[in-house]
Amino acid sequence: MTPYARRGVHGQTVELLARRILGGEIAEGATLDLVGLQSELDVSLTALRESLKVLAAKGMVDARQRRGTFVRPRAEWNLLDADVLRWQFEGASTSESDRALLHNLAEVRAIIEPAAVRLAAERRTDADLAALDGALDAMGEQGTDAAHAVEADLAFHRALLTATHNELLERMEMVIESGLAHRDRIVHSAPHSEDPVPAHRAVLDAVRDQDPQAAEAAMRALLDQAGRDLDRLGDSEEDAPAEPPLGSEETEGSRSQ
Repeated sequence: MTPYARRGVHGQTVELLARRILGGEIAEGATLDLVGLQSELDVSLTALRESLKVLAAKGMVDARQRRGTFVRPRAEWNLLDADVLRWQFEGASTSESDRALLHNLAEVRAIIEPAAVRLAAERRTDADLAALDGALDAMGEQGTDAAHAVEADLAFHRALLTATHNELLERMEMVIESGLAHRDRIVHSAPHSEDPVPAHRAVLDAVRDQDPQAAEAAMRALLDQAGRDLDRLGDSEEDAPAEPPLGSEETEGSRSQ
């Protein structure tokens, strides 16, 4: 998923407006001053309107005659949209709001992934196993940078959803991916996070053996480990470091969950 900010002026405008809305700088129900925004952002009115169409498609804004363009109530936003999820995680203003978002993600994962991995164990193909093996090998590589480690973890969980051969479950990748990537970056920047590779290997071994019960148990153990890492993060006196700016690259090694 390519952040909008990497897609030129139009994309940067989408990102900026979305972050302002999600952060509360532009409040729910507020009517947007398009002329003022055009001047402030130094963009054409056409570019601004096109950006607002993107946010309208995600349920964040709407336009009505006589009222103009306004921010819709949060309850009407498409919070499961991949971009909206990413904007929420990247825009979390405090460590408390970060943890609340990550807690919500943990609950979603606890519902989806144990059930999904049971299906994966029953339905996996040789191609699915090859994808899982490749992702696990990448996770275990020494000296890789954070971006590589995060992508390896995402690839593993993506491959598990693909192995269900249920196209709706495969789309749940969009729900999990943004938050999981953010979680990986902040949890494993903290000291004493557990080595994730053995827990992932246990999941893969059970899927390979086509043992749904063992696969579910291994996934629950993996998620429990992820929860312990989050608990340690919450107990730390130091705030987790912020995610690097869009387009930057991390150089420190990182492990994923």
